[in-house]
Amino acid sequence: MTRPLLSRRRALQAGAATAAGLTAGLALPAIADAAGPASDPAQRKVVLVGANPGVQLFDGDTVTAYASVWTVDWSTHGAGAAIVLWHDGRVRVLTDHPALGSWLERTFTRFFPEAGGLPWPEPRIERRAVHVANDLARGSHARAGDVAVRISGVLDRRAFATDDFDLGGRVHSLSLVTGPSAAASIEVRGRSLPGQVVRSGTPERPSSSAFVAVAEVWRF
Repeated sequence: MTRPLLSRRRALQAGAATAAGLTAGLALPAIADAAGPASDPAQRKVVLVGANPGVQLFDGDTVTAYASVWTVDWSTHGAGAAIVLWHDGRVRVLTDHPALGSWLERTFTRFFPEAGGLPWPEPRIERRAVHVANDLARGSHARAGDVAVRISGVLDRRAFATDDFDLGGRVHSLSLVTGPSAAASIEVRGRSLPGQVVRSGTPERPSSSAFVAVAEVWRF
């Protein structure tokens, strides 16, 4: 699959910003027409608190693999962890709480710009213990079953916030601190999946297709 025109890393590289500030030079997801309290950011309720580091691997302009790692401290669907993995046209959700993992994939990950343009079939939900170490100093290491995700070499730390993150027509508010990273790998059955991390930006404001994320709050 070819690289999506927009990815979260491009939005996250903007750092701390309002939606108005982000519109200059960045094509964020369109704001959906919404009725009711959720259309007013001031009235949105917290639905998830946690962290969601991610990795996209590329061969040229082709996405070879994508992993979305979740640690949820609190949500409307409980707490726990999950790894959502796209590779070879298949989606796997490895999680210690299947109902939570299914919600994370169905509500969030499948609508992330990184998944845009990828064939995204219904996932296979696999109940597995998930172990995640995630911080802005050392990066992220997550494993569950036969899958391991590693992100290292954090290049920068900056805040990001928007009230206009469209998830399948449901516009959410998002705030977090992100750390674009120099290197990452996704392993399945002890073998690294093909592809490389793509880095861009400037030395002062680096961007990467691998990033750590902490202090993540979603509101709807």
